[in-house]
Amino acid sequence: MDKNKIANVDYLDYSEGTPETRAKFIQEFGDSFSNMGFAIVKNHGVTSELRSKLFEVSKKFFALPDDVKASYEHEKLHGQRGYISKNKESAKGKSVPDLKEFYHIGQTVTDNDPIKEEYPDNIWPNEVVEFEAVGQQVFNTFENTGRNLLRAIALYLGLDEQYFDDKIHNGNSILRLLHYYPVADKSQIPEGAVRAAAHGDINLITLLMGGSAKGLQAQSLDGNWISVDPGPDEIVINIGDMLARLTNDRLRSTQHQVITPDEESWTKPRYSTPFFLHPRSDMDLTCLNDCINAENPKGYADMTAGEFLTERLIELGLRKK
Repeated sequence: MDKNKIANVDYLDYSEGTPETRAKFIQEFGDSFSNMGFAIVKNHGVTSELRSKLFEVSKKFFALPDDVKASYEHEKLHGQRGYISKNKESAKGKSVPDLKEFYHIGQTVTDNDPIKEEYPDNIWPNEVVEFEAVGQQVFNTFENTGRNLLRAIALYLGLDEQYFDDKIHNGNSILRLLHYYPVADKSQIPEGAVRAAAHGDINLITLLMGGSAKGLQAQSLDGNWISVDPGPDEIVINIGDMLARLTNDRLRSTQHQVITPDEESWTKPRYSTPFFLHPRSDMDLTCLNDCINAENPKGYADMTAGEFLTERLIELGLRKK
């Protein structure tokens, strides 16, 4: 087996397949996360029509004047809802901000769960009337798909299939509409700045709707950078730091980055939409016992998901100490 290969799997093999196709999906999916931390999935639930609508509303919003966009940015929310302006977020350990702007849509609690008190309300731009309906539909679709993919991961780990269900119910997930803005004059780019510097995600898993241009790379076990190029109707799934902690790195949270593959790419915008699937803040991230042994001793201190998230938001510059 090529440990640098990113598996390309069909979601329907798990959700509607025979016992044999389900077992094959679980093995290939899990092995890909153990080796590369990434997998590519087709037939994931977001239709081509919905994908087109999402990128349409995203482009409409980011085309608005900067002062209009800024009216939807609220510093007190620490970047958890609404607009986050250009050059605000930097990767962990980086002093130079990424060349991007983005918009966050969060969890909507509808079942009187008291966890609602932890979440700010979503912010919806008035200038793009279909933004809320499309954004909410994509959020709900990805949340459902993510739940099922975590069930496959649970089985790969030898856990009960529903192990993650109660831990992600009304979890602190985020849908990010992301715009890597074009740069006409490269001399205006701060030294060392890129579209997205090498980083790992914070959450359990990320579901990424492919970018409008190439540039996503993942770091393999041997340290090389490998291009991740899903088809138009495929999504990329990657393991986040929370799931890496829980599994004591049996599942790998891979460093990844977004580059400009050629000089012309700087002059063109790039849009993508990651869904960061988070658990509830009280989820215990203590390493699973079955993932600890003499060859792989426990590598992480005990911590809840909420404590870990706060720590990382401070490191990213989105929250003050």
